Amino acid sequence: MIITQSPYRVSFAGGGTDLPAFYRKEFGAVLSVTLNQHMYTTVSPRFDSTIRVAYSRTEIAATPDDVEHTIVREALKKTGLSKHLEITTVGDVPAGTGMGSSSTLTVGLLQALYAYTGKIVSRETLGREACEIEIDCLGKPIGRQDQYAAAFGGLNYIRFNPDDTVDVEPVPCKKQTLVELEKRVLLLYTNQQRDADTILQKQSDGTADRMGVLRQMRDLADEMRHVMCGEGDLDAFAALLHQGWELKRSLGFGITNSQVDQWYDAARKAGAQGGKLLGAGGGGFVMLVAPPEKHAAIREAVGHPQELKFEIDQRGSRLIFVSERHG
Repeated sequence: MIITQSPYRVSFAGGGTDLPAFYRKEFGAVLSVTLNQHMYTTVSPRFDSTIRVAYSRTEIAATPDDVEHTIVREALKKTGLSKHLEITTVGDVPAGTGMGSSSTLTVGLLQALYAYTGKIVSRETLGREACEIEIDCLGKPIGRQDQYAAAFGGLNYIRFNPDDTVDVEPVPCKKQTLVELEKRVLLLYTNQQRDADTILQKQSDGTADRMGVLRQMRDLADEMRHVMCGEGDLDAFAALLHQGWELKRSLGFGITNSQVDQWYDAARKAGAQGGKLLGAGGGGFVMLVAPPEKHAAIREAVGHPQELKFEIDQRGSRLIFVSERHG
C-alpha cells in the first residue's frame, strides 16, 4: 500500500494571471502558501483484476477507460497502471471551497501511482503532469498555480511563462514572520460550494478586456513577497491583500456575491486589515488578516461561521506510508 499526503493552498495575490489567456501574452505570477490541511490518496493491490475507486462514491471498473472519475482515469493512463488496484481519496476540506482541491488530488494521486510502480518523480514533474491531466486531457478552464503549489509546498512566488513553463521561487522570510501570519489569519467558511470552472471560463474569455487590472494583480504578488521578507511588515502585507481583493472584485465574472461582500465589509469595520475570497470566487472560504485581539469582534460581526485553522505546511506533497510493494 502507498499513501500520499498533499496540502491544499491559499493564494494571496495574482490569481487569474495563471490562466493561458493571460500568461501566453505576458508572464503571470501568484503568491501562495500551502496549509496543514490535506488530501490523502491510497493505492493498494486488489485481488480481483478490476479497479476499485472510492471517493464520495464507489465504482468498480474493468479498465482505466471505464473509470468515471476523470482525474483517476487520466492518472492511470499516464502512469501505465491498469488492473488489480484499490484507490481511495479522502480530503480534510470539501471540494469547491477555493483551496485547489482537484489539483491537490491530481498531484497526490500521481505521486501515489508512480510510487506504486516503484518510481520517484520530481516535484516539477508532479506539477507539470497534473497540469497536463487537468488542462490538456480534461480541458478544464483552470490555471497552473494549484498543481505546483501542492507539489512544492510552503510560501512561494510562482511565475507562469508564455512557453507554459512554471518557475517556483520560495520566499525567504523569517520564521517568526510566518508564525505571526498564522496568528493573524482567519479562514471563515461561507457554507457555499461552487463550480470554479464556470467562473474561470468566464474569466478566461474576458481576460483580453481586463489585462490592465490583471497586470496590477500580478505585480501585487511581487510586492507582497517583498514585504514578507526582511522584517516582515504584516500590516503592509494586509493592506496589499485588501488592494488585491478590490482589484479582483472589480473583474466581475461572479467572483463575489452579496454574502461575501457583507462579511467583508463587516469584518473591516470590526478590525480586519485585509482579506479576500479564496479561489476563483463565488463561495468557499473568506480569508481575513487582523491583529489577534480583533478576532473575537470579527467573528461576532460575521455571525460566528465555521472556521479552518490557518497553519502553514512547508513540505508539499509527500509519501507518508509505503508497505511491501505488490508484484
